[in-house]
Amino acid sequence: MKVADRMESIPFSGIRKIFEEVMRREKAGEEIIHLNIGRPDFDTPAHIKEAAKKALDEGKVHYSSNYGIPQLREALADKLQRENQMSYDPGEIIVTVGGNEAVFIAMMGLLDAGDEVLIPDPCWLNYFYCVQMAGGVPVSVPARQEHQFTPSIDDFRSRVTDKTKMIVINTPNNPTGAVYSTESLQALAQLAEEKDLYVLSDEIYEKMVFDGHRHVSFGSLPGMKDRTVTVSGFAKNYSMTGWRLGFVAASPVAISAMVRIHQYVTICATSFAQWGAVAALNGPQDDVAHMIAEFGRRGALVSSALQEMPGIQVAKPAGTFYIFPSITETGKSSQEMAEYLLDEAKIAVVPGHVFGDYGEGFIRLSYANSYENLEKAMASMHKALQKL
Repeated sequence: MKVADRMESIPFSGIRKIFEEVMRREKAGEEIIHLNIGRPDFDTPAHIKEAAKKALDEGKVHYSSNYGIPQLREALADKLQRENQMSYDPGEIIVTVGGNEAVFIAMMGLLDAGDEVLIPDPCWLNYFYCVQMAGGVPVSVPARQEHQFTPSIDDFRSRVTDKTKMIVINTPNNPTGAVYSTESLQALAQLAEEKDLYVLSDEIYEKMVFDGHRHVSFGSLPGMKDRTVTVSGFAKNYSMTGWRLGFVAASPVAISAMVRIHQYVTICATSFAQWGAVAALNGPQDDVAHMIAEFGRRGALVSSALQEMPGIQVAKPAGTFYIFPSITETGKSSQEMAEYLLDEAKIAVVPGHVFGDYGEGFIRLSYANSYENLEKAMASMHKALQKL
């Protein structure tokens, strides 16, 4: 028996492969410092966990609306107005099983076979494979280090064809840490309007910006609300990765399409977890502010250390908890460098090719680890690079 032809082009996650190799080594007794994991190393704030426990104790354990509980969608609508300057009715919001599902239902609900989607590269490759599973064609747009990993408007424009239907942006960006400027977003908005394109704006790291950089939601730009699909969630900003809660906000036409995919895939997000998300949005934000300040401190440490290492070119990240240094001067490929650092320095990083064709020549380091572990990791990495 054979599986669907579409699966021939859908690989297993390269990031998960690295994680499994590290687990194998740790089980064999090796001590590895993880700079590969894309999740905050902080616990979920206590008041969020208490809200979910309370919901369990009160028997809030049944299906919710396909769209999510009204209280969470109302809290999300308030948050989007207050923090993102976007006006959405609760009926224009779907609570999803993580940001992953939000991206998937957007692609499935909006793309026809052969539709082309412009995606900055390097990127989180789920965008590419969700497009392919929906029958679309992903098109790489280079995001170069010399341009702070923000594709130029000319690079976008030169790849638009009569089959182009959507642009994907992710700011703050995984894996590069880039934060798109207002000017670059405005140029994209002009292109989207001119060519009548959807824009999927993945804002999962929206609160994680440093050193005066500012996150701007694409849908807040003049005339962009109806053509923007805003994806975000609770995993990164509230350290709730295992809760599997995201959301998507879009026009009524787009939401109607997406909720029909969602209802047949998952029915609804976990009901008692949704009550925790209400507490996340409406409760104190002190833990979030502390976490982001700590990531800023760690990012400064890692970028400063990397700048002193032979064969490394790097810029201080503007957001997220990732840094994406170039290793081309070492003469090693990204895969070779990841393997070398795992063997020689006992640190786990992600090779850049995992994030697309333009990721080759780079590695991604996550500084979602303790300051002390990061100091050790940087010292070990420096020593290993000096041996090359």
